[in-house]
Amino acid sequence: MPDIAIEVKNLGKLYRIGQFAGYKTIRETLMGVASAPFRHIRSIGDQPSADSHQSNTIWALKDVSFEVKRGEAMGIIGRNGSGKSTLLKILSRITAPTEGRVEIHGRVGSLLEVGTGFHPELTGRENIYLNAAVLGMKRAEVERKFDEIIAFAEIEKFLDTPVKRYSSGMYVRLAFAVAAHLETEILVVDEVLAVGDAAFQKKCLGKMSNVAVEGRTVLFVSHNFGAIQRLCSRAIWLEKGAVNGLGDSTAICERYLHSSVGFGSGVYKFEDGAGHVIQFLRAELLNSKEEPASTFRADEPIRFRIRYHISRELSGASIALNITDALGSSLWGMSDIDVFPDLYERRLVGTWVYECIAPGNVLRPGTYMVALGAGSGSQYFHHPTPFPFEVSTAGYWRQSHRYFGVGGGPIAVPMKAKMPVPIGEVST
Repeated sequence: MPDIAIEVKNLGKLYRIGQFAGYKTIRETLMGVASAPFRHIRSIGDQPSADSHQSNTIWALKDVSFEVKRGEAMGIIGRNGSGKSTLLKILSRITAPTEGRVEIHGRVGSLLEVGTGFHPELTGRENIYLNAAVLGMKRAEVERKFDEIIAFAEIEKFLDTPVKRYSSGMYVRLAFAVAAHLETEILVVDEVLAVGDAAFQKKCLGKMSNVAVEGRTVLFVSHNFGAIQRLCSRAIWLEKGAVNGLGDSTAICERYLHSSVGFGSGVYKFEDGAGHVIQFLRAELLNSKEEPASTFRADEPIRFRIRYHISRELSGASIALNITDALGSSLWGMSDIDVFPDLYERRLVGTWVYECIAPGNVLRPGTYMVALGAGSGSQYFHHPTPFPFEVSTAGYWRQSHRYFGVGGGPIAVPMKAKMPVPIGEVST
């Protein structure tokens, strides 16, 4: 089938849990060489197989089937642990499937983790050529694209510096630039773009759109449903390693959100993020009575109270809150340094509380998400799990929605207008 770039049939991947024994010394390796054949025979029965039902194994993927046409951009969505990254690793030939088959027609360029395929001791320049060689590119092909790669990555000053000295932002800029500019027929991108700043993310999404327009195939994993809709015509939804939906990207994103959004009590506790200097602890959504809530009248203000911890004194730090629609498209955001600029100069160690209020009569009835972010200097991260709230029709000031539906976008600011008056007959 010449119009098919990727064909996946009954794909499955089984992992054994907790069996990694650590790395061995050279002496231990050499001493084990003589007995290796016998140990191999003994261990055949211990390998995870398609028939394994042991409690210490897990199916990361099970019976996954789909096709991607040449020149198509396909989005992949699902909760953490649903098998998205495992699927991309199989398609990138990093790991082998336990069962099923994958047919790939064309060279694959992949960006699965920050700096995947880079050697830390080599310079940025050397890693570009190394990465291209791994992808099967000729030197002439790399040299033709070299200036574009460097210009996109914006690392000219550090081109001959070992990449082990790069910041995470520099790493990801160069890694994406290499993967996107080399002449592979298929581009596979996991959600590593959350590491970069907003300007870089916008730049990457624009490049991926251009790649798709050029007729190359794109597979894109993201929790940003707005980006999935803009970039991808179709999407596949993975749930516990299986396909739970496949089709139009907008329809699949809406189905996923409808099934996964749990409004809860309006109080959200965060247990991850311990590796960051700024760690989110708790978020509360409060109604006009100062009570936690997840559903609000259209005419009442919504108070957002964010509790976070700082593990060392910082300068140049900020806490940001962004409200998006249900598909992840940003509506508006607010940072604490917008209203308290002195906080940018110095923030002491300890637990802090940030509050801001969204006024009533602004959001139309519907479902919205709150995304949190924090940063210090050039280091910025987004909390991976936005939390939802709902604006009801109660108190909604517009009457026309009763007759014509809500429609017209998410913002509904009351505007002052003069009473319409007749001005006489109009001649035809």
